[in-house]
Parts: sequence; structure tokens; C-alpha cells
Amino acid sequence: MTDQPILVPILGDQLTRTLASLRGRTKDDTVILMMEVWDEATYVKHHKQKIVLLFSAMRHFADELREAGWTVDYVKLTDEENSGSFTGEVARAIERHDPREVHITEASEWRVQQAIEEWPGKFACTVEIMPDDRFLCSHAEFQEWADGRKHLTMEHFYREMRRKTGLLMTDDGKPKGGDWNYDKDNREPPKGEMDAPPAPNFEPDDITREVIELVEEKFADHFGNLDSFEWPVTSDEAARAADAFFAERIEKFGPYQDAMVHGSDDLFHSMLSTSINCGLLDPLKLCERAEQAYEDGKAPLNSVEGFIRQIIGWREYIRGFYWLHMPDLETANELEATRPLPEFFWTGATDMRCLSDCIRSTHNNAHAHHIQRLMVVGNFCLLAGIDPREVQDWYLAVYADAYQWVELPNVSSMILYADGGKLATKPYAASGNYINKMSDYCKECSYSVSKKTGEGACPFNPLYWHFMDRHRDRLESNHRIGRIFATWDRMGDEKKRDYLESAEKVLDSLEPASKGWARNEN
Repeated sequence: MTDQPILVPILGDQLTRTLASLRGRTKDDTVILMMEVWDEATYVKHHKQKIVLLFSAMRHFADELREAGWTVDYVKLTDEENSGSFTGEVARAIERHDPREVHITEASEWRVQQAIEEWPGKFACTVEIMPDDRFLCSHAEFQEWADGRKHLTMEHFYREMRRKTGLLMTDDGKPKGGDWNYDKDNREPPKGEMDAPPAPNFEPDDITREVIELVEEKFADHFGNLDSFEWPVTSDEAARAADAFFAERIEKFGPYQDAMVHGSDDLFHSMLSTSINCGLLDPLKLCERAEQAYEDGKAPLNSVEGFIRQIIGWREYIRGFYWLHMPDLETANELEATRPLPEFFWTGATDMRCLSDCIRSTHNNAHAHHIQRLMVVGNFCLLAGIDPREVQDWYLAVYADAYQWVELPNVSSMILYADGGKLATKPYAASGNYINKMSDYCKECSYSVSKKTGEGACPFNPLYWHFMDRHRDRLESNHRIGRIFATWDRMGDEKKRDYLESAEKVLDSLEPASKGWARNEN
């Protein structure tokens, strides 16, 4: 090791051997710094499984690097001198190693990146911040694409990413199959026994068990349980999870990606987002593998296109949108929603079977699939007028794949319409009819989805019309939903009153959370 090495801090969502800050480095002049810090574990009170996933994956990654010959300085949460912050730990590492330079790949989250950008003024050595080229679209590219556009339509961006990567493109520059998007073929409701294969699970090893004990001790008041922790925590395990998806699930992933079945927490979903978002899997390679499955006749085009669109379309678009609109996105509240998040979001104690099941899965697995997040949990938050900051905190805290760059635009813009339509072309508001169509939740629910108002009516039904009525001034001119108000106007005064009074009873029954589940109350 040279006298003055290069110090390379690696963050918990940068567990990638080809990371920009590692490329070109040699093992004899580099010290890799990895840090478990209190600030990151507690700035929201993350789900216990999320903390275990990241700390265990970090420890495994550090061991892999050491076995490959790298020098790794690993700071555990319980180290007595741990300062509790990234900046504090880099400062201490600089004292220990006297590096000539610090090389770091840019952070995925705004607040962390703001701290990193202060490092050159805080530290005596040179600090080089490198772009995170694990994403296909750089910040500058997205800015260039967005400039001058009145609407940042994801579909237009997605087509650019298809052209850039060549995925599902013919030699003459046209989309394979003739269409860019097969979403119309991917909205099948559940049908009978879905016979979805069980998700691959990974038995905790000694490292993971040690982290589980740590989390149970240090984060006992955080949401979730650890009894069913089975997430992949190494690149090998993540690769096996990907193998299982491509062998067993991708064929039916497309048609049933919006379906919801009580007690079936993943159906045909890949369950790979946790591994992608922390760096254990390469998203572009997964897309190339999906395309190959189509070419080999092992998966239909609609499933493969839907999978690829989620990654090079939606994932890349959301990341670009986040950086384009921060920090204002964090405080956006176009619909002036102020209601506190209900207690049942943490306990699951509600007679609404759909919400109860989604929260159960979230509590037990730190996971719910995208339609459960959008059209059940998110739809309720939108209709009930829940404060965006509280909803953001909840989504960021409870899901193992949630980082602010992906969570915030999805929640603030897509779910809550809090940005006033910069991302979504309409609020994704729906009555109980949508949930009934796309799930089996309503069959055994305490509420009747066919009953619109009064005792026993599905709460989504009156809440939908209450939402539309109170936001009419904002929404009536929206070309996608404006015609809905003609239906409202055709209702008699008594029927309207029944809807509004029924909705008020639902809203009055919502008990605010009794303690600081998402953030510490101090």
C-alpha cells in the first residue's frame, strides 16, 4: 500500500464491482471505505428487513472485496467511535489513512449528494465526485430531453431509451412486433387458481443472522418483523433470484402484473428491485436477458416488453424526474392535503380487506407490488387527502427497495398528484370497482363493493366522489377525467348528499397514528 492512497467510500446502494469510483483503481493504492451510520438507518425509521438487507449486503460485499485483494476499511454501526454520519466517517477515515484523494460515485439521494458536495470545502485532500453510470440516462441527458417540453411524457422518453439501447428494436429502427408498448395486453385480472411459483428464498447465513440480532436490539421500535427475512444479500443470490424469474415467472408476468390476490404477495413479479436498487444486479443485463428469452421463444413479447419498460422506461424516467424537480418535489402539495396518516397503516387493523392485505404483506415482507402500492394504498391516500409528507415517509420507511429518488416521484407525483400534473396526466383516483376488477379482495370483504353509500358500503366508493367534488375546480378542465363531472352533475341532490355524508363518516373514523412510526418524535 502506498503512503497516500486513494480513499473510495462506497455507499449502501453502490454494491457494484464496476462502480465508477472503483474503475481504474489498483489494489495497492486504494482503500475502500464502507460505513453503517445511524443517520441513514434512522432519518426515517426504516423497516427492519430493509436495514438487515442493506447492512448484510454491505458486509458480504466488503468480504468479497477483501477476498479479491482489496483493502476495505469497514465501520460497523456499533463501533465505539462511529460518528453516525457519512461526512463524519469520511473525516475519520482521512485521519486514519491520510489519502491524497477521495473518489466517490455520486449519491442517488438529494440530501446525501448535498452533503458530499460540501466535502471539497471540508477536507484537505482532493475530492472527485464521479457520475453514477449504472443508469442509462445521465442527469444532463435527461435535462436536455426535458428542456422545452410542456409535458414530460414517460412513453416518449421510453422510446428514446429503446433507440439508445437497441432493446426490442429491428435493424431498421422499428420496435419488434410493430408496437412500442403492450400495456393493453398486461391488465388481466386474476383468474381462478393463479398457480404462481413460490418466490426463491435465501436462508440467512451467519453474517445475516448477526445483523438480524443487531437490528432486533437497536431498532426494536421500527416497523416490520424479521421472522420471514429471505432477501438475497449477495450478487450470487441475486443472480439465482433472477434465474428463477426467467425460468418460472416471466411468461405470465406481463398479463398478470396488475392482478392482486389475497395472501399471494408476489404472484409473477420478479422481486428483483431490491437487488437492482442496491447494486447487486445490472439492470441493463437483466433487460438483455429478457429480450433473449423472447428471441428464444421462452417468453411472450408483452411480458418481455413490460419488464423492459419498467426498467429502462419507468425506472430511468423516475430518476431523471427526481433530480430535475428536487428539492421542490419534497414539499409539493398541489391538492392541499393535510390529513394525518391513519394508525392502521402501521397496524393493518382495518376491515378494508384490500388495505389490510397490502399492509400485512408490507409488514411481513417489506414488499407489495406496484399496483398494490398505487391503486390500493396510494389510492386511499389520494382520496382521503393524506398529507404528502406523511405518505412519503411511510413509503420510504416500509419498502425494502425504497430510496428517495425512486419513492418520492412515485408517491408525490404519481400517487398523490401533489406536483399538479408535472408527471401524471391525471390523478390515479378510483372507486372500489377498479379493485374489484383487478383482485379477489372484495369477495370476502366486510364491506360491499356494490354498495355505494351508507352503512357497509365500500369506503372507496363515497371517497372517490368526495375527492372529485372537493377538487372540481382543479380537475374539471383535465381532458382525461373532466367528463366524470357530467356524471356527478346528473346525480340528484339526495344521491350527492349521500355520497358526501358517507365519505365524511369514513374520514371522521380515521384515527391518526398514535406515535412516531416513521420519524422519531424528538
